[in-house]
Amino acid sequence: MRPDQTLVTLQRERTRITARTSEPFAQEAAAGISERERQYSHLITPLRQRGLACTVEYGLSDYIVRAELPDGSALVISSPQEPATDHPPGYPESWLVTRGHPDDSMLHEVIYDSEPDGHHARYGGSLSRMLAAIDARLDQLGLPPRPESRRLTQESAADAVLHRAGFVPVVLFRERFHRLPSAMTDLVEQRQMVTRAVDMLQAEGFDVSCDPDLLDPSLPYPGDHGLSIGDRLGHLTRSIQSAAHTSEAVAALSELTAPGDGVLQRVVESLNTTADWWEGLGEHADPHYANRLRYITKKLDSYALEIRSMRGDLADRHTDHPDRIQVQVDRVAPEGPAVPRVAAALAISPTARRTAPAVLPATSAVRPALPPARPSSAPGR
Repeated sequence: MRPDQTLVTLQRERTRITARTSEPFAQEAAAGISERERQYSHLITPLRQRGLACTVEYGLSDYIVRAELPDGSALVISSPQEPATDHPPGYPESWLVTRGHPDDSMLHEVIYDSEPDGHHARYGGSLSRMLAAIDARLDQLGLPPRPESRRLTQESAADAVLHRAGFVPVVLFRERFHRLPSAMTDLVEQRQMVTRAVDMLQAEGFDVSCDPDLLDPSLPYPGDHGLSIGDRLGHLTRSIQSAAHTSEAVAALSELTAPGDGVLQRVVESLNTTADWWEGLGEHADPHYANRLRYITKKLDSYALEIRSMRGDLADRHTDHPDRIQVQVDRVAPEGPAVPRVAAALAISPTARRTAPAVLPATSAVRPALPPARPSSAPGR
């Protein structure tokens, strides 16, 4: 695995099959932490990503997290400690974050206090608000920023692949992951779905760890592949980014707003068709979901009409963009035809092979294969 490679681990956990995304440094760190630290990873991980050494210690009535700062001082993150209370499962009702120094009794700084009488009481037990306040103070103290832009990008990319592979996202108190649909209990069908996900993830450049018993080696490797619908629309974004004149931006925007066969119109049609299909599934709640989807789609359709009108206003401007004049001058002598440049920009790498083919048990039943998928994560293969 390359040093910067993102790992997706697919495994069976009790009655479900899960897919979890992690980075190498997170995997190495997780190998050496205690069970107690693992329980407080939602606090420790963001601090360690900023280079701080953290420990979990017992306070007056509950555990606290202590983070050592470069100047010798320390942050202490705690839930309410005094008087002792029985905290319900999940986030506490408030947070207290202080900074002190063991050799300087004069240094006592309250960074965040959402207890009932605290300065941040209105935020209660909000974890994000508390971590944001800590980050702001660490920025002021000159600590290096958290390198999370790439991590978030990689997680988002993995989320997109797993989404298209049919997995369901799960967000809990201290973790997030994907799983197979809860009603998918047939082992052969599960292997087909996991194998499809492995192929798609590897084709997108992810390192994949998978229990061989979860794979179906009888499925053919992906053949020809193409871009997902979303990726194919990416050229519209690039066209607008490089547009030097309103007519160029309007040309790209028109693909979205065109009446009848524009992208937004097709999305509305697809959602309405989904609502009709969903309503006929036969469960008691299905009409509710169908009607809710129609309501949202109606809102989207009205927004699409508004965007189409705004596109007309932009077209009427018909003028150069003041910040893109130089770009327009550069286009007087183009390097080559636009179409080949776009095609090159949209090219993708060859398909990767599965890393861990497995032999199915002899008792496995033969079932029709799921509809294949392009390794690019596009629906359908």
